[in-house]
Amino acid sequence: MHFSDRLHGGEDMEHKTFSIPKISCGHCVMTITKELKELQGVHKVDGNPQFKTVEVEWDAPATEAQIRAALTDINFPAA
Repeated sequence: MHFSDRLHGGEDMEHKTFSIPKISCGHCVMTITKELKELQGVHKVDGNPQFKTVEVEWDAPATEAQIRAALTDINFPAA
């Protein structure tokens, strides 16, 4: 894999949209974004308060389990 592939969603990059029922406003999204971006390997976090979702792109060493645990730790557990 080339370096440019990793920048543009190479084969090792994972992407998931998490449903977060407790999101109620943009401030919630900012809190989630700040916390998830602190995880090593998380590259992108986009939240939508209207749909109560957060899209996350990551690669190793981050895992879906770590992301879910971080969301639970900040009281925004994924459904």
